[in-house]
Amino acid sequence: MVHGKKLAKDLLLPSVVEDDDADTERAELQPEEEQKWSQTGVDVHEPEDQHSYPDGHGADGGETDCGGERQTSDEAYDTDLELGGEEEQYDPTGQTCYRKACEMLQVVPVSHFLKHMQCSELDLMHRGLGPQGTKALAVPLVTNTSVLRLNLRDNWMEGMGGAAIAKMLKENCYITEVDLSDNNLGDDGARAMAGMLKENNTLLSLSLSGNRFTDRCSEDLGSALVANSRLQHLDLSYNALGELAGQTLGDSLSENMGLRSLSLAWNCIRGRGALMLANGLGGNVFLRKLDLSFNGLAREGALALGQTLRDNNVLEELNVSNNRIPPEGAIRLAMGLKANKTIKSLNISRNPILSAGCYGILQSMQDNPNSALEVLDFSDITVNQDFEDLYLSVKETFPALQVNHGAKLAHSEV
Repeated sequence: MVHGKKLAKDLLLPSVVEDDDADTERAELQPEEEQKWSQTGVDVHEPEDQHSYPDGHGADGGETDCGGERQTSDEAYDTDLELGGEEEQYDPTGQTCYRKACEMLQVVPVSHFLKHMQCSELDLMHRGLGPQGTKALAVPLVTNTSVLRLNLRDNWMEGMGGAAIAKMLKENCYITEVDLSDNNLGDDGARAMAGMLKENNTLLSLSLSGNRFTDRCSEDLGSALVANSRLQHLDLSYNALGELAGQTLGDSLSENMGLRSLSLAWNCIRGRGALMLANGLGGNVFLRKLDLSFNGLAREGALALGQTLRDNNVLEELNVSNNRIPPEGAIRLAMGLKANKTIKSLNISRNPILSAGCYGILQSMQDNPNSALEVLDFSDITVNQDFEDLYLSVKETFPALQVNHGAKLAHSEV
């Protein structure tokens, strides 16, 4: 493992290096005392996050100026953490390291973190860390051996903070669960996370929900899923992943050998993206739970999923609610269920499949004595008496079956 101070040095350096001439001129104008301070401290006045780079370095590779003399990141290593020439002392808790990082970055230390940094579960939701506070937090976590589950949900860390956490996770080999939801990471943050996943082999669960990811980061995420065989649970819900992401992730799913659950709910996957995603699922032999709710699978996506369910013998939970699936799509999906032996839960609620679609799916169970279905969710879909009669018949064969549906019509549909 790389020493924590080396990573800390990278995290704390300015993101963009100022012009050489301007720095030299500024150093000449500084009083002697100010020049002495600039040689032992770091420049904490960083640019706006949108102008920084995902890996936390500047445009010229991470160089910085101290007192008018240009230094590389490695040369600035000691002065970043050893202020005032003081002799460094062993810090088993990481508190001293964290306080120094906060001082350099001019952020207030989080008291909850100081109190619980030796706990196995660290919950820092809604703390308003921001990019700088996140960078300071990442420094002591590099060498922390206590924290196993880290929750940083809703801290508006942006791409800069996301890159800092990604760097930390490349070095920390103890943390197994991380929640970075609702942090406005953007595509730069997604790329940083993808790069981390290609190197990290201890992380089991990662939530990146609600971070404004778009198709621009889909190739990075896809290649990460191919390279990483350790991650078991990934949440990419509430983003803006679209058709290209569906295609890329579909290809990646067919090669992924680690994921057990994947959530792509509340994205914009439709058209060819939906087809490719469904086809990729057919080649995956590890995924147990898939949430595709609130996308746009429509008829074509449902047809592809039907074929996938015919071939796939590992998937146990599938959620395709709110996907604009028509009755024909539901019936074609049901054809796949006739041969499926593993699906236990199917949620196809809030789709315009009508009672005919619900009837077709229920009939597939009747035609499949090896069906594993235990829960069928048709919520908010009105059914007729024909469906109710079939349900009573199917219950005789599958007494444990639970079916949820909307209102019941008094007479069969014409």
